[in-house]
Parts: sequence; structure tokens; C-alpha cells
Amino acid sequence: MTRLSIAPLFIALCLPAPAVAQLRPSLCADCHFANGGKPNPTHLREWDNSPHERADVGCETCHGGDPRTVESFLAHQSIVRGPGPDSPIDRTNLPRTCGKCHGGPFTEFQKSQHYRLLRNGNHDGPTCSTCHGSVAAWLPSPKRLESECNDCHGRGRKFERPEYASNARVVLQGVRDTRELLNHARPVITRVKDANLRTSLQYDYDQAEVPLIEAVHDAHAFVFVDAEERLGVARARANALLERLANTPPRR
Repeated sequence: MTRLSIAPLFIALCLPAPAVAQLRPSLCADCHFANGGKPNPTHLREWDNSPHERADVGCETCHGGDPRTVESFLAHQSIVRGPGPDSPIDRTNLPRTCGKCHGGPFTEFQKSQHYRLLRNGNHDGPTCSTCHGSVAAWLPSPKRLESECNDCHGRGRKFERPEYASNARVVLQGVRDTRELLNHARPVITRVKDANLRTSLQYDYDQAEVPLIEAVHDAHAFVFVDAEERLGVARARANALLERLANTPPRR
């Protein structure tokens, strides 16, 4: 770490305080990018192109350490290295680590048999990184999710229940389709000039989004029957909203 160029630090000293504050979360990544070695460069690149990076969620959020210094000893002093019961990125502890920001999915995941397997030391079930990657925070496609489920529940597998995988794919596709409907509605609502009408349309949008969010939570608990029911409500409300928007005069 000590071989890092002093240029970023010199620039930081010359910038106003708000700009310096924006630089601080990236010191961990900046230093590792500059010096190579561990962690794997692919790991760094995945983070660099992820929603976590765009939200200023730095390395220290999951790994610990001090992101405000480029001194190797000080930066790494509080990091728990490797897997194990004390590591925040251990497979068993990862849901709790992710749950610090993603409270809703974590709450629902704790209701699942998969979470109980993890807590009992059985690693056959998934953890957060199984579906979302270790740092990339990507959302799986319906096909990929079905494949992940079939690794355990496919025909001839250890926990054979092939309907689980197909149900998961249907639910995720439903979430995507309903979200797309609402994404079409959002910009149209913002262009409505009449404030009262815009408020009314926004209310309808929110009422469609609530069961959609609930369906996503159900999916994290792997309760797909409930998720499909909520998706049905969300789709019906989204379609009603789009029909209403289609009949709204453009200059209102």
C-alpha cells in the first residue's frame, strides 16, 4: 500500500471539504487498484461496476478496515481475514452483513428453510452471493435463477423438487414484467401538469408498487405461492394505472 502515488492525496488537500469527503470512501479500492495483488482484480472490477460502487458502499462495509488511510497496517488492522465464525463475509454470516443495508430481504430470508440450514452449519442451501454475486450485486435472470435452484432441487438431485425451480422462474419473470409496466408509467406521471391529477396518479402508482415489493420479499422467503398472488394484484393495478394514463389528456 505504501507505494501509492501521493497525487490523489495532494489533490484531496486542494479540494473543498465536500469533495474530500467524496474521495474518502474510495481509498480502499484506489489503493488496491494502484498496487495490484490481492484481492483478485476481477473482484475489484466487479465492485467498480456495481450498484454498491455507485451508492458509495466501499470495501470496508463488508470487510472492515479503515477507508480513511493508505497506510497498510492501519487500513487492515480491523479486518477479519478468511472465512470463519467471526468473518462478516463467511457464508453463514453473509445474510446478516448484507442485511445491514437490505433489511427487508434479510428479514424474509430468515423465515426460510435455506436460512435455517445455514444457521445449523449446513451449506447446501443458498446464501446472498448465490443469486447476487459476491460484490457485483447483480440480479439474476429468471433462467439463471431456475438453474441455481435446479442445482439442488432438479430431477435426480439431492433435494429433488423440480417445481421449486420453475416456480422461482415464474415469479422472477413476473416481477420483471410488472416492474417494466410501472417503469412505463413513471415518466408519464411526472409530465402531468395538473398537480391534483399528478398526485392521484402517483397514489395509484404507489398502490401498484406495494404488492410488487411484497412479492419480492416473499421470494426471499421462498414462499412462491404468496409471491404469485401479490404479483397478480400488482399487475392488475399497474395495468389499471396505464389505462388511466392512456385516457389522460396530454396537457392536463
